[in-house]
Amino acid sequence: MKIAEIYKSVQGEGLLTGTPSLFVRASGCNLRCWFCDTAYASWQPEGVDLAVDEIVAQVEEWNCPHVVLTGGEPMLFAELIPLCSQLRRAGRHVTIETAGTLYLPVESDLMSVSPKFGGSAPSREQHSRWHHRHHETRYRPAIVRQLIDEHPYQLKFVLDKPAELAELQAFLHALGNVDPDHVLLMPQGIEPEELAERAEWLEPYCDSHGYVFCPRKQIEWFGAARGT
Repeated sequence: MKIAEIYKSVQGEGLLTGTPSLFVRASGCNLRCWFCDTAYASWQPEGVDLAVDEIVAQVEEWNCPHVVLTGGEPMLFAELIPLCSQLRRAGRHVTIETAGTLYLPVESDLMSVSPKFGGSAPSREQHSRWHHRHHETRYRPAIVRQLIDEHPYQLKFVLDKPAELAELQAFLHALGNVDPDHVLLMPQGIEPEELAERAEWLEPYCDSHGYVFCPRKQIEWFGAARGT
């Protein structure tokens, strides 16, 4: 399993915001979002190949009960199945961060699914192959439904423009019954100013629909820095 980095930080997004956690970042992704802030795990994947036992050994070096398996897209790797099993047997709380386009029969304590909207695709002119592949791959509501049926979950949507709110509602309709308290809406951006600008329309929308507004607290705490 190709791993870009393993580091300890504090969760800045989602239902476990503020929780000290160990992040294990898989390198490699089947999507290419234009706003991806971890290009070293997608556009230019870095890292080293580690066996499951090697990853677990590194995790055990840290006295940290919460582990977040992220990417890139960790569901690309079948090794995720034994990795999750071993980590949970070792008493770790396991969160998996995924775009919800791929399924593996994994164990987890929290499935954090972040489906991508049409506007997330890279430029057709600059990345024609990835533009097409991204659009062909990104929309998999049946897989998302299976994941949230099998695990405790949060649905974490990144929104860039108010026009995407209609796409959000269409996606939730396609999913069927979901708990609004587990629908988290997050402004797109890596600078405090652009996050605040999008929060002006996104936070009131959450309040009026019963969703959870999800600021990117790690940007406030650390900036857009790798390893945070």
